[in-house]
Amino acid sequence: MKKFLIPLVLFFGLVVFLAVGLKLDPREIPSPLVNKSAPEFSLPTLAGDAKFSPKDMLGQVWMFNVWATWCVACREEHPVLVAFAQKNSVPIVGLSYKEIQPQDAAAKASDEVKLQVARERSVVWLKRHGNPYVTSVMDLDGRVGINYGVYGVPETYIIDKQGVIRYKRVGVVTPQLLADKILPLIEALNKS
Repeated sequence: MKKFLIPLVLFFGLVVFLAVGLKLDPREIPSPLVNKSAPEFSLPTLAGDAKFSPKDMLGQVWMFNVWATWCVACREEHPVLVAFAQKNSVPIVGLSYKEIQPQDAAAKASDEVKLQVARERSVVWLKRHGNPYVTSVMDLDGRVGINYGVYGVPETYIIDKQGVIRYKRVGVVTPQLLADKILPLIEALNKS
């Protein structure tokens, strides 16, 4: 009797784990950074010689969106971000991620040339598709992305007034996600 009971219990245990796993959203990847301070950085912005740091946003809730001109999913997400930005619900800071890819001719150029080429591409792309960002910063080598645990683009973070990451989204931000999760979170963070 025990010979049949052990495999049966193991089978039902496996079924329970499978059922729980099927209900999880694969875009909701747990991040060790959620509820921790956003990693600090100082990067050049898209426009001019100015630099941006997350410290510049202390005291306000903001969205940090990782994007790239070569990212196909970013094109799908971008109109949603543009419409969201027009409502002025929360400032959005863009992180132009690894704009110069290894196969690009500019990949072997100096850092100054890479930055210039990346800025030109980004400006053209944002003029064509709209610019939802209060500023965009240039992460040419991807180091900031690594510090934030970026899996790929697009990714979006909600950061509170104290500079703590409260939410991370891997993948496209949709209108439904904005309405169901992001806006309620932003409203709650703004009240606190």
